[in-house]
Amino acid sequence: MAFHVDSPAVSYSDDKMCSHYSYQTCEVSPQADGKFVVKPRTVEYDFEVQRKVPRLGCMLVGWGGNNGSTITGAVLANKLQLSWATKKGRQHSNYYGSITQASTTSLGIGPDGQEVYVPLKDLLPMVQPNDIEFDGWDISSMNLGDAMRRAEVFEPGLQEQLYPHLSQLKPRPSIYCSDFIAANQAERADNVLTGTKSEMMTKLREDIRDFKKSKKLDKVIVLWTANTERFCDITDGLNLTASQLLGSIERNAEEVSPSTIFAVASILEGCAFLNGSPQNSLVPGVLDLAEQRQVFIGGDDFKSGQTKFKSVLVDFLVGAGIKPTSIVSYNHLGNNDGKNLSAPKQFRSKEISKSNVVDDMVESNRVLYDEKETPDHCVVIKYVPYVGDSKRAMDEYTSEIFMGGHNTLVVHNTCEDSLLASPIILDLVILTEVCQRISMKSGKNCHLIMPFSLFSR
Repeated sequence: MAFHVDSPAVSYSDDKMCSHYSYQTCEVSPQADGKFVVKPRTVEYDFEVQRKVPRLGCMLVGWGGNNGSTITGAVLANKLQLSWATKKGRQHSNYYGSITQASTTSLGIGPDGQEVYVPLKDLLPMVQPNDIEFDGWDISSMNLGDAMRRAEVFEPGLQEQLYPHLSQLKPRPSIYCSDFIAANQAERADNVLTGTKSEMMTKLREDIRDFKKSKKLDKVIVLWTANTERFCDITDGLNLTASQLLGSIERNAEEVSPSTIFAVASILEGCAFLNGSPQNSLVPGVLDLAEQRQVFIGGDDFKSGQTKFKSVLVDFLVGAGIKPTSIVSYNHLGNNDGKNLSAPKQFRSKEISKSNVVDDMVESNRVLYDEKETPDHCVVIKYVPYVGDSKRAMDEYTSEIFMGGHNTLVVHNTCEDSLLASPIILDLVILTEVCQRISMKSGKNCHLIMPFSLFSR
């Protein structure tokens, strides 16, 4: 580690780091007259971090897609320290866009009165991206070298250097249920599992074990970066509990989605599952099973461009006492994600995900918004093949300001979709792994537990 904490509240040994933290908070009690009573209180926490960094593998669902081929190629390029010619000169591989690898945080004040910053990755023992092994599944049999060329994300000079390596990698067969993704994906589906959903789940579990054994890994994390599915039904008898969900898979229920099957297979193998698409993969039965098995799960779509910017901007406006009243978001893209989202049911999953990001900000300010009042919010996504992975986003934010005035902000955002999403994939995998090595307790008579519930919802 890049630093050592000299404090009676922190101790180090060869295998773990222990710390005690006093968290200052307040209990707020509403009164009958509409006022509040605030009572400061201190919560004592003890944390324990296992120092040994494991040998980690990541299995991507949708490995042959734009995100899968991009993240695999980017890690390999960094590992091999590749560079390539551009119009502006020589470009070297990097991990820009990753908060663990390319952001810093303040440790405190140095002797000269200036803040001292260190990379976020130095705060705790973390897996290095170059050490992560990749594998995965895809409904397309195309090798990753050809998938990289099809994606048209990397510059030609980098593609040529990566192709001999990536062309040796081929996705494992995946689950294809035509009812859950757009019909236009059928032409890609030449690498699919057969049998019942229970049989397919068994094969996924075998794949995880095979990858872990063949690469001599300590841990595997499974991440969904495949097509957006339609929302699945959530009903009693189908997926409200772990036993219901397992029973539904056993009887081959049609309404159990492929992403949910991958989540269940991962949990049963003790592997964390991360969902990078906006569908409701983590049904109540998945949450129940994960809690029973104490396995990390999480995720509700990657937010890399328009929606990420929207969440920051709306938070700023509401925090500044400005009232957004209308948000109109239009974007078009030409990659396979855009093609799949051109179908109404799959678009609806994305629309819900994009719209929900402003809800928390609205709920936090009852000065600006009455109960149940929300801004008008419209989301449009169009498929334009020519622009490829270079997604265009145009947003108009209209807000009410002082004394009935109005303010309008118009934003144009060109997003290199997979180059923004891939560092997020890395961060999710790295941070999920380190969280699996953290235990905590509150109070003298409590036992150390994995903070599962903090990260699973």
